[in-house]
Amino acid sequence: MPYRTPPERLPAIEQVIHSLESASRVVLTTHVNADGDGAGSEVAVLAWLRARGAECWIVNPTRFPDTFSFLLPEPDAAVDPGSARATEITASASRLVVLDTGEIPRIGRVKALTDHVPKTVVDHHLPGESPIPGVALRDESACATGELVYDLLLADGAEITREIAEALYVAIMTDTGSFRFSNASPSAHRIAGELIERGVHPEVVYERVYGSSSMDRFRLLAASLVELEFDEDAGVAWMTVPNEAYEAFGSSAEDLDGFVDYPRSVRGAEVGLLFRSTTSGDTKISFRSRGRVNVNALARQFGGGGHAKASGALVRGSIDEVRGAVLDAARRAVRRMRGERGGIDLSRS
Repeated sequence: MPYRTPPERLPAIEQVIHSLESASRVVLTTHVNADGDGAGSEVAVLAWLRARGAECWIVNPTRFPDTFSFLLPEPDAAVDPGSARATEITASASRLVVLDTGEIPRIGRVKALTDHVPKTVVDHHLPGESPIPGVALRDESACATGELVYDLLLADGAEITREIAEALYVAIMTDTGSFRFSNASPSAHRIAGELIERGVHPEVVYERVYGSSSMDRFRLLAASLVELEFDEDAGVAWMTVPNEAYEAFGSSAEDLDGFVDYPRSVRGAEVGLLFRSTTSGDTKISFRSRGRVNVNALARQFGGGGHAKASGALVRGSIDEVRGAVLDAARRAVRRMRGERGGIDLSRS
């Protein structure tokens, strides 16, 4: 059975396509520390809009991830947000397309560069308290923003080249945890199959994304695992990335990809947390759930957000100042979940 776009999405899809018809100079962006869904969706839209005749560039709030740079048609397609080139491009842009986020704080320094630019949002997260205004295609039921981009391409009758297919495959593969998370829906698998038919080689893509890590990344993981802790009674596990090791190994946010899965996978843990310091001295927190606790609601208590099973937040203050409050909130969330289930302790099942 081929993939079919859910009919309820079609009105928003038509509005998004219409918003781009007269856009001759388009800037694409995504959230701070772009992941595979954000980066892959950007590259697919970049190729699509260029094929339609638009000038198009990627200007992210943080550097385009090295892990996904193989997707770019040329290195200059992703512009350093702090460069004079970024200022020049955004000053003359006719449309900003925001992918994989719909919240103003999540696009960081790009906001100031594009305040004057009309905006289009394509996202599969729930909108938060500071939504980006403009035309929007939002659907939390999509497995990834890449699925929504695929909908746009199908509706526009676009040619889905191997390069576009590979970018969308990366978007869906990474956001579904290589098709092992609950959002690996039948639609996700149907789209993946159609992308493979268009030339994607799953083994090659997986190897490029996950199959090559530096020794320093493993050393950082080893140092972080020493900091793994577990409150068995509360059903909360957490890991803190040592700032000394992070700096000594010259690490970046990309190097932490997947680290939060370790506390989440502790037997008996309902919630897994990862804490790390930022260069500004604040604290970045990743939240993961086995599925019974809504960590989106938990992250929103600290100004963050995301999905019910995977969310994040950036909180002012050092880890020592922030961690206690976050752990207390996580413990309360697990207690509420257990209470709503009749007092049965499911963490030991």
